[in-house]
Amino acid sequence: MKKKILILIITLSFLNCKKTQQDNGKLNIVTTTTMITDLVTNIGGNYINVQGLMGSGVDPHLYKASEGDVTKLVNADIIFYNGLHLEGKLVEVFEKMQSQTKTRIALAEEIDKNTLIGSEYFASNYDPHVWFNITYFKQFAKKVTQTLSEKDPENAAHYIENEKEYLSKLDRLQQKIKTTIDTLPIEKRILVTAHDAFNYFGKNYGFEVVGLQGLSTATEAGVKDVQKLAAFIIDKKVKAIFVESSVPKRTIEALQAAVNSKGHEVVIGGTLYSDALGNAGTVEGTYIGMFEYNVNTIVNALK
Repeated sequence: MKKKILILIITLSFLNCKKTQQDNGKLNIVTTTTMITDLVTNIGGNYINVQGLMGSGVDPHLYKASEGDVTKLVNADIIFYNGLHLEGKLVEVFEKMQSQTKTRIALAEEIDKNTLIGSEYFASNYDPHVWFNITYFKQFAKKVTQTLSEKDPENAAHYIENEKEYLSKLDRLQQKIKTTIDTLPIEKRILVTAHDAFNYFGKNYGFEVVGLQGLSTATEAGVKDVQKLAAFIIDKKVKAIFVESSVPKRTIEALQAAVNSKGHEVVIGGTLYSDALGNAGTVEGTYIGMFEYNVNTIVNALK
């Protein structure tokens, strides 16, 4: 029934939608995840209107479009989204928009597939959490700049300058987090979280990453999963495990209880930002701030 209602909403929106976004001569941009919203805002600056569909703490794996979201998408000049089936519930909406004459950019689809981590959990067959590879995020920035410049050549110079400045910030971020991670011995680089959002991070910085729920939060962790991971934590003498801001913490708390019941003490090392940034206006509410916060939290807890 919900599926039929959604299809009806989409159809009616296409037929009867009136422009509700700002019409101030600027490009109207709609983004999905908070990471992409932050990126596009940095590149576009004051020369575009940006509306992000998802907010802090929102899980993109389970996100469903509302009627208001559909209206925003229909009225957008450009839609930037992650792709690789991260926004699984929005795929149907995007498919309904195939006939619309608008620009839709799946940023992760621009990455060389030979470099991606495979995954059987997603229709794309790849792990979509690519923003945890900063080099990939730089590619995102270049694609956003290219797209904005093509659509709005009058302000292309501003977009290019903003990109240059943002890429410099990402360069500094890479150097800073490498210095921090280098203080953590290799044998202690075991990252246990609610779900496998950190595989690209682990690949880049030498962490063994284990997620209780697998790559997608749409899959539920069972008792056997908890017991198996508890045994792994005890065997590896892991000191800390982590909850995620966009995933209910009850599963990690159950894992902690299972480990502690067997005589091995493990603490919850903190909350990591995985599929969504922190609250707007905070350090963690930006991509750069989120990444640095996560690294500091992980290293401090595992030392």
